Amino acid sequence: MHYRRLGSSGLKVSALGLGTNSFGGRADEATATRIIHQAIECGITFIDTANIYTNTESERIIGAALEGRRHEVVLATKAGLVRGEGPNQKGSSRHHLMLELENSLRRLRTDYVDLYQIHTFDPETPLEETLRALDDMVRSGKVRYIGASNYAAWELVKALGISERLGLNRYVSTQVSYSLADRTPERELVPACLDQGVGIIPYYPLAGGILTGKYTATDSVPEGSRAATEPRFTRFLSEDKIAFGQKISGLARELGHTPSALSIAWLMHQPVVSSVIVGATRVEQLADNVQSASIGLDEATLAQLDELSAPYRHGEPFAFVRLP
Repeated sequence: MHYRRLGSSGLKVSALGLGTNSFGGRADEATATRIIHQAIECGITFIDTANIYTNTESERIIGAALEGRRHEVVLATKAGLVRGEGPNQKGSSRHHLMLELENSLRRLRTDYVDLYQIHTFDPETPLEETLRALDDMVRSGKVRYIGASNYAAWELVKALGISERLGLNRYVSTQVSYSLADRTPERELVPACLDQGVGIIPYYPLAGGILTGKYTATDSVPEGSRAATEPRFTRFLSEDKIAFGQKISGLARELGHTPSALSIAWLMHQPVVSSVIVGATRVEQLADNVQSASIGLDEATLAQLDELSAPYRHGEPFAFVRLP
C-alpha cells in the first residue's frame, strides 16, 4: 500500500480507502468486523462512513471493531442528510451538525474524527454558518480536518473563498462519484480541486459493480450483486454501461488484471485523487481491490482507457446526492 497527502494538508491516507455503507446491511457485523481488521492488516488506514449508513449501524460496528485500534486508522464520517422528520434533522446548520457530531462520536467510541464531511450542499443554510461551526469543531479537538461531499465546483470554491476571507479552517477534500464510467467531475470539479489543493475522494469507483464485468445484460442480475439486494440500483444498468463494463473486462484480461483492480488503479493514477473509497461485503472482495495499489499503468494503457471512457466525461453524473 502507498500513502498520499489528503489534498494539500499534512495528513497521509492510504491510496485505497474502505467504504462502509454496506456494514450492518449487506455485510453483517461479524463479516464487517473481519473486513475492517483485514483492511488494516493490508495497510488500509482510511475508513469512511456516515451517520446515515444502514440507519447508524455502520458507525456503531466500526466503533466496536476499532476498540483498541483507533490509533491505527484515519476515520472519516459525514453529516447533513436526513436523519428524521423534524425540521432540524437535516442540513448543515450549526444546530444539526453539532448534534450529529456528538452522536457519531458516541457510536464510533472515540473522542475525535480525523475527517468530518458535509454530505451534500445545503442551500438553506449560509455557508458562513456551516464553516464557522466546522471551524469550532476543529478548535475543540473533536475534528481534525474538514471535507465536503457532493458539492458542485462553484459551491466548493465559494466555500473555500469564505474560509480564506474569514480565516477559518478550509475543506481539504471532497467526495464525488468518479470512475471510468463517470468522468463528469473532470469538466469543472477536478480543475478547481487541482488549483485549490483539494483532494478528491472518489466514491462509486466501480460504478456500483458495473466495472467488475459481473453484469452482462440489463435483465440479468447476478445473485448477491448490488442490483439484486438493492432493486433501485437497476436504473443504472443501461445497455451502454453494461457494454462498457465488458470492454474494461476484456482489456483487464489482456493485461493480466481483474477489471476491479484495473479500474481502481486508473483512478489512483489521477493526480487529484487522494484515496479511492471501495466497499466490500466479503473479505475476498477486499483482497482483489488491494491489488490495485500495486498496479502501474504505462502511458499506452492510460491512453487506451482514456479513449474508451471519453464518452463518460459528458452527460449526467453516475450519482450526485442532494437534499430532498
